[in-house]
Amino acid sequence: MKKISTLILTLTVFLVNSCNEPTQKSSADSFSFAFMTDIHVQPEKKAAEGFMQAIDTVNKLSPDFVITGGDQIMDALGQTEARADSLYTLYNEIAESFDMPVYNTLGNHEVFGYYEGSGVDTTHPLYGDRMFEERIGERYYSFEHKGWKFYILDSVEEREGRKGYFGFVDDEQVEWLKKDLESVDSKTPVAISVHIPLISVQTQLVSGSTAANSDGIVIKNSKEVLSLFEKHNLKLVLQGHLHFLEDIYVEGVHFITGGAVSASWWNGPRGRLQEGFLMVNVNGAEFDWEYIDYGWEVAEN
Repeated sequence: MKKISTLILTLTVFLVNSCNEPTQKSSADSFSFAFMTDIHVQPEKKAAEGFMQAIDTVNKLSPDFVITGGDQIMDALGQTEARADSLYTLYNEIAESFDMPVYNTLGNHEVFGYYEGSGVDTTHPLYGDRMFEERIGERYYSFEHKGWKFYILDSVEEREGRKGYFGFVDDEQVEWLKKDLESVDSKTPVAISVHIPLISVQTQLVSGSTAANSDGIVIKNSKEVLSLFEKHNLKLVLQGHLHFLEDIYVEGVHFITGGAVSASWWNGPRGRLQEGFLMVNVNGAEFDWEYIDYGWEVAEN
């Protein structure tokens, strides 16, 4: 397992894993995957070129698959339909360059029209997460790979009165999880991908140990969601949203907030966090991980 060895406090604070060598593929139950969150692809700032460079790096590493952690585009919240649609098209076109399957997670920047600046109302056929479902796929689902069960969840809920979003896993997903988990053996290793974190220490590191998280930073009903997995072998929770790197290990579960492919939204490093993604190497029910800086340099004006 990776161990936290260094605490770095800058404009952005993040935890860095130790430099252990990643587990090598050696048996039928070993595999690897990339977790790429907060890509924020757009035609500006050479973000498309940066995303392509990240994909080239992933392809050379040759994981079994990729999970994206949300905020694939920049953005649909307050944009016109034409702009939002063009960003989805750009993402899909570039993502075709992956040499392996890609499992996408919905992020807050994928939801369409939550801000009135979009110029559409709530009756629009692509309003909210419907644009994501139309252009990318299901907002929540599961898949299996070499003995592991992966759950991809939608963690974005609209505030009343079109006042933005907050972190929440809705009742529909909770009921689906209850039913689906009934058929999952209690020994099966389980992983979850959410965009907005279930658990994070970013706020406390930046603002002090007694500072409270807002519901725009973490999932409001995280306790309810995690309780569904109490009788299961939950090993890993992959998270995004914060452009922050941390690994919180508690009661046998790693909660890893996976940095950001775009770092500071394609404006360069965020504090000391470089543009990057996670490589997760699995061996049976155990795994280790590494944050890959894929070498992007911010475009000059």
